[in-house]
Amino acid sequence: MNAAYVTKKVIGAFSTLLFVLVINFFLFRVVADDPFGSLLRGSRVPTDKVEQLRSDFGLDEPTWKQFLLYLRQTAQLDFGLSFQTRQPVWDDIQGKIWPTVLLVGVSAILSMVIGVVAGFIAAWRRGSATDYSITSSTMVFYSMPDFWLGMLLLYAFAVVLPWFPVGGMSDLRSDATGIAAWADTAKHLFLPALTLTLAYLGEYAIVARSALLDVMGEDYLTVARAKGLRDVMVRRRHAVPNALLPIVTLAAINLGFVLSGAIAVETVFSWPGLGRATTDAIRGPDLPVLQALFLLFSAAVIFFNLVADLLYVWLDPRVRPS
Repeated sequence: MNAAYVTKKVIGAFSTLLFVLVINFFLFRVVADDPFGSLLRGSRVPTDKVEQLRSDFGLDEPTWKQFLLYLRQTAQLDFGLSFQTRQPVWDDIQGKIWPTVLLVGVSAILSMVIGVVAGFIAAWRRGSATDYSITSSTMVFYSMPDFWLGMLLLYAFAVVLPWFPVGGMSDLRSDATGIAAWADTAKHLFLPALTLTLAYLGEYAIVARSALLDVMGEDYLTVARAKGLRDVMVRRRHAVPNALLPIVTLAAINLGFVLSGAIAVETVFSWPGLGRATTDAIRGPDLPVLQALFLLFSAAVIFFNLVADLLYVWLDPRVRPS
């Protein structure tokens, strides 16, 4: 991998981030041209108080002045004050990053491992009952809206069978510490993580199955069998390593959605992460929080897409630039 190729990809990523930065400012002003009017609707706040709030947050300034202030503050990693809490936006959202990374990260790893293994088994036994069972079941979960699947699991295993809590990240009445506190978090994590794992499973299973089926038609597998290598060794040494390339790329891209991929599920299970913060900010609307979250989500996707680009070239010499 040469330096010119890496530099080109990095510049492309920064250009995309700058484009997102501009869209991030104008998009929410098009959607909500009077955020304080919406935020205080029905609260009987005097008109002069609403005007004072608009002045305090700089919304009475011309759009170009607001845009320049937004660029300057963002360059200093200052996302302004929340309309709802009047606290710095970063202070409001930084504590919600860890719950989302825990939930979506665990789900992404589980779905990737289980989905890839299931896809390889289905491909190796193509046309069998095992293949049909794996492909059909993973596609059923993949086609379901994740919030609907979460509501079904919540009703079954938290309401009908009260095995798990109905929401939250921990029992507010508990004063447990150490291992007991982790066990309590794991119990609250189980249902939302299961929902996301089942929802993401089909994507990895179908890509792994297709990748292995492509490899299984290659001549070197026939040669390996002709040399007397057992079928399981042919699969382990030759077929699976060559089928992993598209899966590595898919996993790297999906990691970019770790921060933003659970808005509906976090809302269903009252999980205190960035997804639920996004829902609360949309209800406002709380423009500074929405801008910060949208920029954070976009930056994560752009970064992991850059990683996927570089990783793909490193893993596959055929696509390396000359």
